[in-house]
Amino acid sequence: MTALIMDGKVAAARLKAMIAIKALEFRDRHKIPATLAVVLVGTDGASQVYVRAKTRACEEVGITSIQHTLGETTTEEELLDVVARLNLDSAIHGILVQLPLPRHIDPNRILGSINPTKDVDGFHEVNVGRLARGEKNGFVPCTPLGCMLLLSETREQIAGLDALVIGRSNIVGRPMAQLLLQKGATVTIAHSQTRDLAERVGRADILVAAVGVPELVKGHWIKPGAIVLDVGITRLDTGGRRIVGDVEFESAKRIAGAITPVPGGVGPMTVACLLDNTISAAFRAQCRETHGTVQHAQL
Repeated sequence: MTALIMDGKVAAARLKAMIAIKALEFRDRHKIPATLAVVLVGTDGASQVYVRAKTRACEEVGITSIQHTLGETTTEEELLDVVARLNLDSAIHGILVQLPLPRHIDPNRILGSINPTKDVDGFHEVNVGRLARGEKNGFVPCTPLGCMLLLSETREQIAGLDALVIGRSNIVGRPMAQLLLQKGATVTIAHSQTRDLAERVGRADILVAAVGVPELVKGHWIKPGAIVLDVGITRLDTGGRRIVGDVEFESAKRIAGAITPVPGGVGPMTVACLLDNTISAAFRAQCRETHGTVQHAQL
């Protein structure tokens, strides 16, 4: 068996094409562009790369991106002031504070200060609560949302399947489990304290690996025909520089039914879903101004 390779670049390109149509429609209808504010604090190299990628993606689909770059010594209060001003700016539809933040800044306090209607990362407690309650009027974190879109293209019927999510972060693991539950899957969350991980992997019809441990999941652990979504990405410098995920790709692709590559799998979908959340935030903002109500998102 050779697994279907779930090409995130192709899926993201399709989604971005639809977003570009929505962005043009929004601009034509409301005479202003959908706008995302990105806040970068410090000089973390990976964060700078991610912000540049998000800015380019905005340009590709017709969303205006405004970047606020702050120094490493920026205080928590100064950052809160920036977020407060963006919250009040009606021309800003989405706010993204790039993580990680410098150690002296509490990320929970910063993320909690973002207006939930502009929280296109889906990290605010209001949006987390809406997801947990199964409501459709919040924002879903971009990586789990991208995983679900890839999964839906591969397997239409998810109800009744056994799903294993390796990782319990608030960014990927926990929201991923919630989304799978909403689709009727029977979900288990594994983490650093989980015993018999290989056995649990072997029972999973759907496997989501999101712990950032390179090649943690061995190919022979995987249930034949399972769908594997590999969220991890690590640069290895030993034996020649290469990028790997949390799953041993070469061995896993001979057993799985479908698998995402690293890179080129979940990553492109994460950025595309950020754009989708942003254009949704823009339309909802205009709907509130016109009707005083919130337009429900289609998750």
